[in-house]
Amino acid sequence: MTPIEPLRVSIIQAPLEWADKPKNLAYFTRELEILNGRPDLIILPEMFATGFVMNPAEISEPMNGLVMQWMANNAAKYDCVIAGSIAIEDEGKHFNRIIWMKADGTFETTDKRHLFRMGNEHQHFSAGDKPLVVELHGWKIRPLICYDLRFPVWSKNRIIDGKYEYDLMFYVANWPASRNYVWKTLLTARAIENQAYCVGVNRIGEDGKGIPHSGNSMVLDFKGRSLVCAPVNKPFSDTVVLDYQELSAFRERFAVGLDWDDFTINL
Repeated sequence: MTPIEPLRVSIIQAPLEWADKPKNLAYFTRELEILNGRPDLIILPEMFATGFVMNPAEISEPMNGLVMQWMANNAAKYDCVIAGSIAIEDEGKHFNRIIWMKADGTFETTDKRHLFRMGNEHQHFSAGDKPLVVELHGWKIRPLICYDLRFPVWSKNRIIDGKYEYDLMFYVANWPASRNYVWKTLLTARAIENQAYCVGVNRIGEDGKGIPHSGNSMVLDFKGRSLVCAPVNKPFSDTVVLDYQELSAFRERFAVGLDWDDFTINL
């Protein structure tokens, strides 16, 4: 079997202009132009085009809207996958939806399962019910959104037919600075308990409700060790190379996954 090559993953930690798609897309366009390395996957924050705005009638778009077109154009330009969540209107409902946009213009999606009730997200958006695992260059990848981080069962890795369900998970977020310690702690826990690389991409700056966000975007290995840690309150982008062979060797030496509990989730 052909060895699985390392994966180049870029993260962009950014300030977001409240409900202003043109300004946010212009910002990320500039950031993509100066990314170091040649990424296979670029990960942007939650609701990267608008911020965490709880007015879906104002910010949501259809599946062929402005932000989708921007993602498709840039995925093609940089010959990579671009992933991030946006507000989508679909069949009369609104979703906080991750778009996994491929270079050929095809895409996959998953919707935020756990809606942040303390911010009234559950009153404006519909919850997702289908977890997603995508494949990129032999890697299996699980995309998740912000508040989902607090729910380990929804994030849980499994062994299916002798193989791990995923090798990398990532969370896109608008995670407030006041809960920064929780953000860092839970990302570390998810990496360790799932024996997988874990990426968290958060925004910075004050949002339209006056809530500050400190960033602290991170890339962690399968032992919970930090490979990249973005500075607090500063724009940041970087590309990190993830090694599949190191992950595989660790799983063989320390086969915790063979003792994981089997479970089902009732939706």
